[in-house]
Amino acid sequence: MTDVNVDVDVEVSAAEARALDAELEAARGEVAALKDQLLRYAAEAENTRRRAEREANEARAFAISKFAKDLMGVADNLARALEHAPTDAPDPATRNLAVGLDMTQKALLDAFARNGLKKIEPEVGARFDPHQHQAVMEQTSAAVAPGGIIQVLQAGYELFGRNLRAAMVVVAAKDSTGQDSTGAEPEGVSDEGQD
Repeated sequence: MTDVNVDVDVEVSAAEARALDAELEAARGEVAALKDQLLRYAAEAENTRRRAEREANEARAFAISKFAKDLMGVADNLARALEHAPTDAPDPATRNLAVGLDMTQKALLDAFARNGLKKIEPEVGARFDPHQHQAVMEQTSAAVAPGGIIQVLQAGYELFGRNLRAAMVVVAAKDSTGQDSTGAEPEGVSDEGQD
């Protein structure tokens, strides 16, 4: 057998070269478009995964909110019972009942705390916060500055920072003469400029 070397010179015409270049550019453009589309789909899938994960976490965290709202009424009734429980009664059974109510309330509030439910019960003189408090009444006060809390009528609760129930409070009216808890005049309130 003999080796045969065949040299084939392929000549491409200028028109064919332009057509091949155009096809190559079209293919490159299509690849770039598909690559961009792939990146967009991947980003959308990642965003969907993150959103689903966040929603699942919120659902787990706040699944107890309905149950917690039901137990808030129990906590309120227990607090009212404790307010009227005779701790100095001569009868030991009555005193033990008051002690038992107190222990039950502490256990309930500890269970709330372990599950992320926090009691909102502002102190007298604290500034009114519309995100945590619900003003049900406004009164003039000589002891509390305007906009301060005079009395808490019902405690509020928040679950992992989300307000489940605002604390119902009585707020000092604008014409109150008291000072805030620091002893200074509250912000935005002064005698100057008032008619």
